Amino acid sequence: MTQNSVIQNPALAGPEMVNEMPRVTPSALNAQRLELSYEGSGTTTRALRGVDFSVGVGGPEAVAVMGPSGSGKSSLLHVLAGILRPNAGTVHWRGEDIATMKDAQRTRLRRTDFGFVFQSGQLLPELSASENVMIPLLLAKTGRPAAQRRANGMLAALGLGGMFDKRPGQLSGGQAQRVAIARALVTGPGLVFADEPTGALDRTTGASVLQLLIQQTLSRGASLVVVTHDPEVARVCSRTVYLEDGIVVDSTASQPAAHAQQQQYPQAPVQSANPAQQVPNPAQYAQHPSAHRPAVQNPMSYPAPAAGSGEVR
Repeated sequence: MTQNSVIQNPALAGPEMVNEMPRVTPSALNAQRLELSYEGSGTTTRALRGVDFSVGVGGPEAVAVMGPSGSGKSSLLHVLAGILRPNAGTVHWRGEDIATMKDAQRTRLRRTDFGFVFQSGQLLPELSASENVMIPLLLAKTGRPAAQRRANGMLAALGLGGMFDKRPGQLSGGQAQRVAIARALVTGPGLVFADEPTGALDRTTGASVLQLLIQQTLSRGASLVVVTHDPEVARVCSRTVYLEDGIVVDSTASQPAAHAQQQQYPQAPVQSANPAQQVPNPAQYAQHPSAHRPAVQNPMSYPAPAAGSGEVR
């Protein structure tokens, strides 16, 4: 059987592919008293003000982070992921404080322990789907044959078994975002960060992609942090944390994210297990995802915002 004959059922990828799809030991991330400020134009902007945040404490979970533009959502994600160093506070992950790590250590951590999914996918257009997924494995010095087997196995698990050789321009928006999810999961991260992962998709496609992201992340023992403006995204996560002006103002439990694991791709738009349950003040947070965020060009390096920009997201 050729690689391109593998279809949506990952079992058809063959045992050598499926057995290499990574599983991880569940881990928790705990952040306490996070402070982050930006200097610019002679003023200081406080992006985070004493934020406490945790994920994965009771096992794998999906946590949504919501808030109006400028509330500090993306700043929090960047600090938790080690992209930005906080001015104060701690971020503990697997026995180490990310906030005190050197830049090289944090870069290595992002390649080995964390996965990232962005609004626009950030796929390299000149590479095939398989080659895009192989990137983090090759950076980790995995041999090319083994990297290709793992990449193809992950793509097959996400319903893209016949798309290994397709370039991003030959894929639909939903297919391209599934390639980005495969790239985020292929190294077996303990925690996945997603910044508006469905913001560039239509409602139906976005619901299916989100469901798949939650299902595939949690089923591998990892947790998920999703930054979003969309209450529908928050409703299918385990918890929702609300930020305003860099402060956590509320945290609510919604339906168990395990509900999403029980679904099979593809599906109609995801519905809450309890339709009567509403996210508090959803209109306050349901702004359309910004189309003007600066793109992160290198998915493995994640450069910090320029000093002095004063931008809070």
